[in-house]
Amino acid sequence: MSRAHIFRALYLLAIITFLFGLLESVDAQAAPKAQLAAPQVPPMGWNSWDAYGLTIDEAQFRDNVKVLAGMKQAGWQYAVIDEGWYMRDPFAATTEKQQYLYDPNGLLLPVEARFPSSANDAGFKPLSDWVHSLGLKFGIHVMRGIPKEVVDHNLPIAGSSFHAPDAADRDATCPWNDANYGVADNAAGQAYYDSMLKRYADWGVDYIKIDCISDHPYRPTEIRQVAEAIRKSGRPMVLSLSPGPTNLSHADEVAKYANMWRITDDHWDVWMAKNKGQGSEFPFGLKEEFDRIAAWNKHVKPGTWPDPDMLPEGNLGPHPGLGEARQSHYTQDEQRTEFTLWAISRSPLIFGGNLTKLDDFTRSLMTNKEVMDINQHATVSGPALMPMNEGRPDLQWRAWYAKSGGKTYAAVFNLADEAKTLDVAWLSFHLADKPHTAFDVWNGKQIPTAKTLHVELPPHGCALYRVE
Repeated sequence: MSRAHIFRALYLLAIITFLFGLLESVDAQAAPKAQLAAPQVPPMGWNSWDAYGLTIDEAQFRDNVKVLAGMKQAGWQYAVIDEGWYMRDPFAATTEKQQYLYDPNGLLLPVEARFPSSANDAGFKPLSDWVHSLGLKFGIHVMRGIPKEVVDHNLPIAGSSFHAPDAADRDATCPWNDANYGVADNAAGQAYYDSMLKRYADWGVDYIKIDCISDHPYRPTEIRQVAEAIRKSGRPMVLSLSPGPTNLSHADEVAKYANMWRITDDHWDVWMAKNKGQGSEFPFGLKEEFDRIAAWNKHVKPGTWPDPDMLPEGNLGPHPGLGEARQSHYTQDEQRTEFTLWAISRSPLIFGGNLTKLDDFTRSLMTNKEVMDINQHATVSGPALMPMNEGRPDLQWRAWYAKSGGKTYAAVFNLADEAKTLDVAWLSFHLADKPHTAFDVWNGKQIPTAKTLHVELPPHGCALYRVE
């Protein structure tokens, strides 16, 4: 072979090596989302916060999960322990008195007195195994960051040469929870999150809700670090970001790394909240959800789900995350409206009430297979076309449509405080402008063929139809 041929071969080899390196670089940049759970349907499940706040224990969790397992054929899948599982005294008034429990590497541990199966350093592995044995998936909540106490004690970070102070961003505390420093955007910070998510992977966690990260304040560096740590853990996990409202300008960034992100502040069982602080949207009412969900609709895609928060329905007790123990303040019409809006908008369905005290009406909402199937299987959904009403912020009704399995669904909502009668054109639901027959999904009855959809709605009520 001539010298020219040798140089040409070496040149081609160099180009090929460069291209493979470039592909690997692209893969690495895409990797954080690639190994997340990326559910192709909106997550459905139960979370302990609305009923138990910080206080849930293992017996209470197991009792709720048994009920959830009885409804898994309707799509309910995730059982999530919210904030506080690492607190020795969840009723204490300050984080210092709550007494966080963590291991010698600064990683949080479930408190054995509240979660007996965690004894002998087992963590949540036995409880997770039990949840999996019921055909469900297991999730937990954590606050982003690194405990201040862990930093003050200069604890080592597992699997690395770093110590906790190396990972701490002392200027990035959570304004409404003073227990943690932020995690720095450096190698030590990544090592801390890597060790945390490896622990959760070892426990068999399928869903992680991480708080104080998607708004007030927005922490994009920590979102990226958590996603990367999940990827490194080798275990797929749903990544849910909280609280909201995530800014619409961050939509593409959060969708790159997370499966769910909150689009509102905490949502509770009120139609319209009164006496909010200046600039605050806490608590976020049901009436306010309509326009917020619509604004995020274009970002709903398989694997990425804007999250309008949990469903605060049924019994909220014994220790709800807000207020006194109670039956949800919603009327039955408002409960049905909330379920319908979440279902037809393909929002995550995370129920918040106490499942051990589930009333018959709420159970009927949760087990309506056709409504749940809209949420899980619709391929297209969005606000209905109402061109005659554009520019009308005072409009007291809304309509949505969804396409699922060759079927079209139409929902109409009354936002007014009085009953409302409407005739809505079929064109609004992307249907042919001709008479149609429809089936009333909630009431299980056929309605006559008509040139328009005629609906009579109670205050804050809704109707849902399968159109033929």
